[in-house]
Amino acid sequence: MKLLFDENLSPRLCAALHDVFPGSAHVRDLGLKSAPDADVWAHASRNGFAIVTKDADFRQRSFLYGQPPKVVWIALGNCSTKAIERELRLRVAELAEFLSDEQEAFLVLS
Repeated sequence: MKLLFDENLSPRLCAALHDVFPGSAHVRDLGLKSAPDADVWAHASRNGFAIVTKDADFRQRSFLYGQPPKVVWIALGNCSTKAIERELRLRVAELAEFLSDEQEAFLVLS
């Protein structure tokens, strides 16, 4: 389960979640910092990532284009990186099911 963390999330999430989401990356580390959403979308699609974001633009893109890539929208409001890490860890099974489902394109974590 490779996750691509959008720039509105901390790059520290990759290392913090490496044990449950190996191979995950942050847009900054892939040379996609400040890249247009279309470029992030294309990279995720080509490389088997699910985009994890707090950005409503990716939510809309998911509704328009479907998957791939899949989009995980963090709808927790203004919260700490630790809270996001905790939520992703608590929902590993749900995320695994979502990512393996051939029909699903969008998941809200709230």
